[in-house]
Amino acid sequence: MSQKFKKVGLAYSGGLDTSIIIPWLKENYGCEVVAIAGDVGQAEELDGLNEKALKTGAIESYVEDLRHEFITEYIWPTLRAGAVYEHKYLLGTSFARPVIAKKQVEIAKQTGCDALSHGCTGKGNDQVRFELTFKALAPELPVIAPWREWDIVSREDASDYAHERQIPITASREKIYSHDRNIWHLSHEGGILEDPANEPDEAMFELSVSPEAAPDTAEYVEIGFESGTPISVNGEHLDPIPLLERLNEIGGRHGVGRIDLVENRLVGMKSRGVYETPGGTQLLIALRELESLCLDRESAHYKEIVAHKYAEMVYFGQWFTPLREAMDAFVNTLMKPVSGTCKLKLYKGNILVAGRTSPNTLYRPDLASFTMGASYDQKDAAGFINIFGLPMRVQALAQKK
Repeated sequence: MSQKFKKVGLAYSGGLDTSIIIPWLKENYGCEVVAIAGDVGQAEELDGLNEKALKTGAIESYVEDLRHEFITEYIWPTLRAGAVYEHKYLLGTSFARPVIAKKQVEIAKQTGCDALSHGCTGKGNDQVRFELTFKALAPELPVIAPWREWDIVSREDASDYAHERQIPITASREKIYSHDRNIWHLSHEGGILEDPANEPDEAMFELSVSPEAAPDTAEYVEIGFESGTPISVNGEHLDPIPLLERLNEIGGRHGVGRIDLVENRLVGMKSRGVYETPGGTQLLIALRELESLCLDRESAHYKEIVAHKYAEMVYFGQWFTPLREAMDAFVNTLMKPVSGTCKLKLYKGNILVAGRTSPNTLYRPDLASFTMGASYDQKDAAGFINIFGLPMRVQALAQKK
């Protein structure tokens, strides 16, 4: 800690870690602290955040509404790419970090900060996501990561540090979960979840009811898309924020969008997380069904390869990179015809597809029907099979010899 800074821009959430970082920075670096928070849909978690930051010792505090930018410039591109990490994770925390870090850099520069800081642990992915954004947008600013410097080694230690300095916190020794909430999802880590053998505690969930408590009657929801971008729910055109809020509410009351995942972190170890993504899960399923109508086979299959790479890059914090931008260009071209609607049936934690329509459908009943018609000459299939199977035939003949 030999290097001294005058003013540090801190990514502030008001949670346990960042609440104690403000006094820690002042005590150890003798600097002023600017607390910077991004509203990406944390709802009531933002209540009183400015006052709390100032009371804890920050010289300035900002809470910026980033919800529209978050949805249109981070969530929608990732959705359109079909990116899902390790088959399950819809990347809710991953793509929230670059939009928050981008705003943090902007305000830090505006307020004359000569360093940046965050509350991410040295074991997690978020430290990488924040700091890669810093490197891309403010490579000249040094980064202070207290979790990599101080002698606090657990959330229990952090709680003790807070109590000693009379800093109000919501975590307790009995309920030490790490939550991350935004308009896309709510994640849960820590506590009993650290043992993958433990079933999640039902009291932990906030965005969704349990499937057992969901209504006994199924509900249909129809989602409209234009070139792969969600535009309507049940025929009503909605702006991005109310659209996602509407789907969260509908999905939440039917208990859809819960996943329990043991994932491979970028830094090398495995971790266990439980996620609630009621609206996003509906959107992903609906868009995939619409793609099945509108994309040809080669495009659809190659898009799966791009989706895998896109998911890794988002998870690894590589948002502000030429490759991610280039993949967006590919996806944007491919998704131009993907317009139409998909009807879903929600029932006790399940999502069933109840129909899909598109003005750009490639589905031809006259070709697909079992009824033989003039548009497909079955005799052509014999020559196709002969040519397609030629390598296998040659190999079989060679083996006989």
